[in-house]
This record gives sequence, C-alpha cells and structure tokens, in this order.
Amino acid sequence: MIRKTFIFLLITFLVGCENDESKVNAIFGKKLGVDEAVNIESYMSQSGKMKAKLTAPKMLRYQDTSSRIELPNTLHVDFYDSLLTIENRLDANSAIYFETRKFVYLKDNVKVYNIKGDTLFCKELTWDQNLERFYTDKPVRINTPDLIMYGEGLSAPQDFKTFEIYKVTNSIIRVQQ
Repeated sequence: MIRKTFIFLLITFLVGCENDESKVNAIFGKKLGVDEAVNIESYMSQSGKMKAKLTAPKMLRYQDTSSRIELPNTLHVDFYDSLLTIENRLDANSAIYFETRKFVYLKDNVKVYNIKGDTLFCKELTWDQNLERFYTDKPVRINTPDLIMYGEGLSAPQDFKTFEIYKVTNSIIRVQQ
C-alpha cells in the first residue's frame, strides 16, 4: 500500500510539474550585486602611510566572480610622498579597478602630471598598485618643459619622476623665449 501511494505521488508530481526554463533561470540564476555610490573620496595607504587620494562623482562596485570597481564619470587622484606633499596627479574619464589583482585600467583622456612639469597624455593606461608603476602599449605624448615626445608604449614609476617610452615616434624641442 505504501509503495502504491509513493508511486501515485511521484507520478502526480512529475505530471503536475511544468516549468518554463527562462522562469526557473530567473528565479535561481545568479544575480549580480552592484553597489553604487556618489561623490567618492577614497584614501589609499600602505604600511600606515597615506599614498593617494581619489575623488570621483560616481562609483559602481560589482561583486561577482571577479569583483571590480568602475568609475564611469571621471576621476582624479593625488599621489603623495612620505611628507604628504603631492608628487603627481592623475585624471581620466573612466577607470576599472580589479580588486584581487590590484590594478587599475584607466581610459579616455588620461593625464598624469608631476611637480617637475612633465605631463603624460594617452587614451589607455594601467596602474599596477603592487609594482607601483604605470604602463601602456598604446600611443603616448609627454610634454616636458623642454620637449614634446610622441611614442608607442610607456613604463613609469608611480611617482612619475622618470619614464621610458618604448618606441619614440617623434620629438619636438621647445624653443625658450
């Protein structure tokens, strides 16, 4: 008797189950968590010393398999030396920060400028926080007080006191007046 009841319930369950696959996926599918914040002011420190201050009008934090932070509407970063003096600044139209790998992909109208008067202009730049370096393989332009250089690819320390252009394509010496 118990066996017949079990078989009857099983058949009723199987016949009564009609699931639309898209509805099931909508219910049980992984939902992407997105946090949004506005008027961001964030500080980066290492070993208890402030290294940088970031400001941005909007931040989106995605929490999925590779958590990341997107700054879609411009950003500005001030980098500090050990005496908390600004040693260089960075501006970009947007950025993506990959938290686990600790690097930032900057894009569109990227500018890095230091206290010596050197300015880097490029469309794409990566900032590796672990190595404390900037790099790109894309076209760059660097303005110094004496020279304008164009090239393909660049590597520079985070303080932007020096830089290496991989392939210089043109340079113009400024005439002082």
